[in-house]
Amino acid sequence: MEHFTIATVAEKSPDFRRVLWTGEHTQLVIMTIPPGGEIGEEVHEGIDQILTFVSGTGEARVAGEKKEVVSGDLVVVPSGTKHNFVNTGPNPLVLYTVYGPPEHADGAVHKTKEEADAAEEAGEDEPPTS
Repeated sequence: MEHFTIATVAEKSPDFRRVLWTGEHTQLVIMTIPPGGEIGEEVHEGIDQILTFVSGTGEARVAGEKKEVVSGDLVVVPSGTKHNFVNTGPNPLVLYTVYGPPEHADGAVHKTKEEADAAEEAGEDEPPTS
């Protein structure tokens, strides 16, 4: 059994992205977006994503709509939907997200967005294949 006190685990992570668990059909990832930072505009084809915000304030940009997000909010991003999440506050924007199916390499840890982008461009952040 995997068990996480997810808000506490997410709050303690300084990393931009950390994969906590990868299954055959889903993946659990925590993220910390620094003040002024963002996840980066993207589209996941064939992958649904559910993001739950633990602390901080930000802006969800999903399918051309914008909405403020704060602790306790949850945003669903269906497969094929353009999205970005931007930290608009003075503190880190902390969240956890579930991808279905997995989006990142099992056990991946990226300390910064730049490191995450470089890993993706180099093909080093590919999800496991069954």
